[in-house]
Amino acid sequence: VQLQASGGGLVQAGDSLRLSCTSSGRAFSMATMAWFRQAPGKERKFVSRIATGGSTYSADSVKGRFTISRDNRKNTVYLQMNSLKPEDTAVYFCAATYGSTWTQAMDYWGKGTQVTVSS
Repeated sequence: VQLQASGGGLVQAGDSLRLSCTSSGRAFSMATMAWFRQAPGKERKFVSRIATGGSTYSADSVKGRFTISRDNRKNTVYLQMNSLKPEDTAVYFCAATYGSTWTQAMDYWGKGTQVTVSS
C-alpha cells in the first residue's frame, strides 16, 4: 500500500485547510484510515480516524474543528481542518490499518505533509 498525502501549507490562525491522502495497492474500502500529526520536538499523536463503515473518532484537541471523511471511489481520505490554531502546526501523516480492532498500530504510513499556522 502506498499512501500519498497532500494539501498542507502555510496559513493564518482561523483559516482552513483540507488534507487529502490517496491510497493505492490494496482494497481501500477495507481499511480504517487515520491521520496523525507530529509537532517539532514532540512525539507523533493521533488526530482522527474513519472506519470502513464510516464511523469517525477524533482527538479532543481537534473535535469540532477537524472532520475526517473518505471517498472509496477515489481511494482517498480527507481531513478538513477549520479554525486552525498555531498549536495545530505539525507534519500530518495519513495511515491505514486492516486490523479488526483499533489499536493505533497502523499497517501503512504515508509521507507527511507540513501544516504551519501563523498567529
